[in-house]
Amino acid sequence: MEIVVVGRHTEVLEKFRRHATDKLTKLAQLAPRAQRIDVVVTHERNPRQAGSCERVELTVVDKGPVIRAEACADDRFAALDLAIAKLQERLRRSRDRRKDHHNRTLIPPSEVPVDVRPPSEDDLEPAPATAVAPGDVVEMTLGDSPVVIREKVHSAHPMTIDDALYEMELVGHDFYLFIDAETAQPAVAYRRHGWSYGVIKLDTPVRTNGNGELAERQTAKV
Repeated sequence: MEIVVVGRHTEVLEKFRRHATDKLTKLAQLAPRAQRIDVVVTHERNPRQAGSCERVELTVVDKGPVIRAEACADDRFAALDLAIAKLQERLRRSRDRRKDHHNRTLIPPSEVPVDVRPPSEDDLEPAPATAVAPGDVVEMTLGDSPVVIREKVHSAHPMTIDDALYEMELVGHDFYLFIDAETAQPAVAYRRHGWSYGVIKLDTPVRTNGNGELAERQTAKV
């Protein structure tokens, strides 16, 4: 398993690289299929944030869902320890779920229900191609304003709400964009209070490609 340590707006000394590598190598038993762990260290120069000026982000690159963890502290070694503790918990949760996976039945993408209403004139137009490839990140300004918009495209496949909540917890986000396996609708799962969650779905018309066939919804923007 490869461990890549990089600094963002800061220099990462070899002592920290060795320490991070030694710590993260021990996680191999929890992530036997992991190909790489990315470690990003960020230093916040704002003196008002001195108590959390060091941020460490950990991302496990695996064949399964992305697993992330991050933490802040006044010392990057302490931030690393906090992030590793979070990552260990999420890796254990992922391992336990894989053990039970053979008892669960998933709907193949080819069997996901779609809206079968007669297509309208607008639906027969080819869906506009996105200029951003899956995995790429593009930043642009909003007109002449200083507002910066960050756009990224992810490859997507239909999943249940339960799977969406599970993957949201693995990356440590407060929301997760996905395609609902039961309705084929774009949806967002989000955290409310405690163990309460919400789901918002979009009722969109079915689009077809140039051959009159249903266009596959395989990408989602966040």
